[in-house]
Amino acid sequence: MASQILTLVGVLIGALTSYFATAAAERARFHREMTTRWDERKLDTYIEYLTCIKGIQRAAMAAGQARDQGGDPADALNEMEESENSRSILFETFILLSDEKAATAAHTVNQRTWELLSTARTPTSGVAELRPIPVVEALNVLHEAARSDLAISSSIPVR
Repeated sequence: MASQILTLVGVLIGALTSYFATAAAERARFHREMTTRWDERKLDTYIEYLTCIKGIQRAAMAAGQARDQGGDPADALNEMEESENSRSILFETFILLSDEKAATAAHTVNQRTWELLSTARTPTSGVAELRPIPVVEALNVLHEAARSDLAISSSIPVR
């Protein structure tokens, strides 16, 4: 009788050990999958947001060049406004997915972008008035914050 009880306790301990090991492995797998899923979504959002910022910047400069050359900046300004509308919508997703450092950097990019938009919308502004607005410097800080948030090393060896 005692040997049967010892056997039963051994089986029970083995079953519990197997259960807890499997549960821990499943939790770790689920966590990895969720992290990968959100990192992919984060990367896509970061890329779309930055693309909108670059679109705004290019269109603003094109509007300034058109004014400098005596042309009509309307097409460039329309393109700039479309990119701004997209940026505004994407920013909400950006903030939901990003860490605090990337969110702070994105707020700074927004401020510089709004300065650029305001200047580009002024009927007398040309390229000279648009160049001093430091959007690129703010973007560089955002790139670094995004790489950090996505755990991408900035010193990846080139092969």
